[in-house]
Amino acid sequence: MNLLKMNKQLSIIVAIAENNAIGKDNQLLWHLSDDLKRFKQLTTHHTIVMGKKTFESLPVRPLPNRRSIVITDVPGEKIEGCEMAYSIEDAITLCDDHQENFIIGGGSIYKQFMPIADKLYLTKVHKDFEADTFYTDIDYTEWDVIEKQENLFDEKSGLSFSYLVFKKNHKTQV
Repeated sequence: MNLLKMNKQLSIIVAIAENNAIGKDNQLLWHLSDDLKRFKQLTTHHTIVMGKKTFESLPVRPLPNRRSIVITDVPGEKIEGCEMAYSIEDAITLCDDHQENFIIGGGSIYKQFMPIADKLYLTKVHKDFEADTFYTDIDYTEWDVIEKQENLFDEKSGLSFSYLVFKKNHKTQV
């Protein structure tokens, strides 16, 4: 798969709780206006890659001003306004060769892209949540922090959070 990925810049963007929770009943666990604005700012005019359940959870489908690749295990399935991929390899082939591609979920999609991602845009919500979908464990020895904004607070939700951007350090790769 790494040969296939050679020219592709794959970045994961995710918001996780302290206990790695990311969702319940195909919904986000919190509403952080600043984080949603940051997501929009980072992903607009880029390719976004997601699983079908994540696509179905979006408030507007497909998200405007983004090229959407939806991964499904239903052969021949089509979704208007989206490009379909029937495997992770298909999705990578469809990704843009010239600019950053964002992996936006869900849980199993993140897990499959984690070993080959170049960057990780992480919003860390400083609270545990009850959930049915969790982010895969992150081996922080494989990543270097390149940006950090800590001690952020959302008045409306009462949640504190941080933005962290990591770049794969390739120290542990063969």
